[in-house]
Amino acid sequence: MNRLNSDAHVALAATTPRASFGAALVVTSLSTFVAMLAYSGPLGNAPALGRALGASPGAQTWILSSMSVGLAVSLLTAGSFADRNGRRRVFVAGAGVFTAGSVICAVATVPVVFVAGRLIEGVGAAGMIATGLGLVATVTKAPAQRSRSAAWWGTAMGLGIAGGPLLTGIFDLAGAWSTPYWLLAAAGAGIAVAARGLFPETAADRYRRPDLVGAVLLTAGLVALLVALVEARQSHLTAALVGTALAVCTLAGFVVSQLRGRFPMVDPPLFRRGDFVAANAAAVATGAGVIALMSFACTFLATAMGLTSLQAGAVLTLWSGSSAVSAVLVRGLAARVTGTAQLAVGLAVTGIGLLLLTGLEETATVGRLVPGLLVAGLATGVLNAGLARQAVATVPPERTALGTGITNTARYLAASIGVTVVSVLAASPKADTATQLAGWNHVAVLTGALTLAGAVSVPTLAARSSPRERNAS
Repeated sequence: MNRLNSDAHVALAATTPRASFGAALVVTSLSTFVAMLAYSGPLGNAPALGRALGASPGAQTWILSSMSVGLAVSLLTAGSFADRNGRRRVFVAGAGVFTAGSVICAVATVPVVFVAGRLIEGVGAAGMIATGLGLVATVTKAPAQRSRSAAWWGTAMGLGIAGGPLLTGIFDLAGAWSTPYWLLAAAGAGIAVAARGLFPETAADRYRRPDLVGAVLLTAGLVALLVALVEARQSHLTAALVGTALAVCTLAGFVVSQLRGRFPMVDPPLFRRGDFVAANAAAVATGAGVIALMSFACTFLATAMGLTSLQAGAVLTLWSGSSAVSAVLVRGLAARVTGTAQLAVGLAVTGIGLLLLTGLEETATVGRLVPGLLVAGLATGVLNAGLARQAVATVPPERTALGTGITNTARYLAASIGVTVVSVLAASPKADTATQLAGWNHVAVLTGALTLAGAVSVPTLAARSSPRERNAS
């Protein structure tokens, strides 16, 4: 960014009233919490939701996958547009879109309408997630406060994932499956109103044209890839192969557009920063490892261990709830360790926790899973806070929304691929418990090994950074 544009950015921030750090942190953390409630909600009442909507097995797969598709295809574009055209504008628009998607889910009576609502929720949530940390950064320059915002962001994510299945499961007991979506719509509307009056507007470069070609190619490529993954999980191989071919072509076009374009969406020099690459490698390991296995955990608990959806969601809370607690407890970690070290340690201990979930036999009870869930959960909280910290610290201050968008895109894409692989490897034509337990043991070892590999790769990749970059992050 040139000096003129830098001065314009500073002047804009200086002439606009700033919110208090506490108020800004509450609104952005609440937005992440609400987004994750919506993301994980169907895990708590998937069977009843399928019956209420008359969903086929294929439609039920899309019900569970649709919001992650909306998130994954929108995060990077939302972050790039926010940095160039105003983070508050994108955040408020995202909250509004999320509200609309939630209303569509609430009034849906057929699967296609509900899936459309979930896709729209994902797009709206992407606008809030990509810009939240950047908005908090506009009201503070203190490193301790930035570390606190990353910690609370990780906490909000853990609490939302923990609370979603419980919220929908409880209302499902009362035969009111649509009520949570009305509550989410109300929360989204409140967040939009609060953000409009709370945050200053920011724009890194109002004179730089948006990369519309890159946005179209990226969105088309990611949609094709994620459709291919969902179709593969349903054993629709022809559709999966067609989607994969389209994804390869359009994503290759996106890469070319970023390398040759005058105003690319993603600045290629970022990938020469070792700490930036390391942070995104950690995001990939997180998605393909712990998130993929935990996304499959409720299915496993219901089919192999005979739990109800609500009971399975409550067991999963041991992981997601402990991650929320640890994310708060590590908020002072930035003063003691580098962001790279936080990611490496978080991945290593998470991998150990996943390996503790293996070795199940037919006599195993849910109690056998408790140690692994708690260890993996506590470490995931450290990891989530570290990812939030590095998403902002490894990019220029005027590109924080882009940094958050890239990191979360990497996480959700890897999670989508990971859960597909886990579902395929753990599935068996046999319905007996022994076979299902064996499948779980195999995928727990796989995801644990991937996570440990990520722990090793992070410091190796970060070593490519200059000493100045390593000290800054």
